[in-house]
Amino acid sequence: MYLPPHDPHVDDPMRFKPLFRIHLMERKCATVECMYGHKGPHNGHIQIVKKDEFSTKCNQTDHHRMSGGRQEEFRTWLREEWGRTLEDIFHEHMQELILMKFIYTSQYDNCLTYRRIYLPPSSPDDLIRPGLFKGTYGSHGLEIVMLSFHGKKAKGTKITGDPNIPAGQQTVEIDLAHPLQLPDIENLRDFSELSRLVLEVQEQVRREEQEQEQRQGEEEHPQQAACQPAASPPGGEGAEGEETAAGAEGMTQNKAPASQPFVLPMGVISRNEDYPRTCRICFYGTGLIAGHGFTSPERTPGVFVLFDDDRFGFIWLELKSFSLYSRIKVSFQNAEAPSREAFDEMLKNIQSLAT
Repeated sequence: MYLPPHDPHVDDPMRFKPLFRIHLMERKCATVECMYGHKGPHNGHIQIVKKDEFSTKCNQTDHHRMSGGRQEEFRTWLREEWGRTLEDIFHEHMQELILMKFIYTSQYDNCLTYRRIYLPPSSPDDLIRPGLFKGTYGSHGLEIVMLSFHGKKAKGTKITGDPNIPAGQQTVEIDLAHPLQLPDIENLRDFSELSRLVLEVQEQVRREEQEQEQRQGEEEHPQQAACQPAASPPGGEGAEGEETAAGAEGMTQNKAPASQPFVLPMGVISRNEDYPRTCRICFYGTGLIAGHGFTSPERTPGVFVLFDDDRFGFIWLELKSFSLYSRIKVSFQNAEAPSREAFDEMLKNIQSLAT
């Protein structure tokens, strides 16, 4: 199991934890050992479910238990997974979230299902090289996100999840057709100024989507459309949207745009204050938020901030929160998708599992 570093150190390397091992014997026999817990290897079982999927089961779950009961198990888990003790966590809401995560993970320690994940295919036109990133998620700690590019959109899909947003869901979506011109560094400190800029772009995106739907409707009903005036005259909002998209395409092809000063607006909370103070480019985007148990999910406006080839950020406007993402530089063997279609199908499958 590859685990993220301790929160909030996104630039630290991933941690490695063995979960099971297989001893290949003579006469085509094998024994499976579960490595979970602190009492050493013990008897386990592996079952091939279907192509690109298998399950492991521990046959001696008493090896996972500790003499001090659940309280000792929780404190050990907290020290290993978070690098801290219960006394270090003063915030009541954070204590609740961490305890919930412990309950979620520990109830599945005897039986796990594994499904193959492809790394996203890359294109010369991509803003940066796609791949896996470690990201800060407030009191949820660090989570793993897959960044992939899909024409005028970029998607951040959760590979690990939390009690609010499960793995497989699209945590952020970046609209590459709508770059954001940040104000100067002094005005950027004013959250209301940034909020005004983002909401203006959100309204522009909404109008463009409405016009696109109207044009599609006119194509489906050409006789009715012939009796109505055009949705927007040449040079109007529709043309402006096309220019914006074309301009964004030019920017994405430019791999090294001039950097500009960057600072988080006052009142925006960041788990990691050691974020870069210059950025390359920003885009309008949306982030997925929900209540516990993935209740009432909704996409809310935000700002995607590209710092360099290996780091980006996202400002969650409604939450007044900032997530910092850093590339995972572990080399995974045989992880390339056989085709673009196979990768897209995998994304659909993991999202359907989450919902």
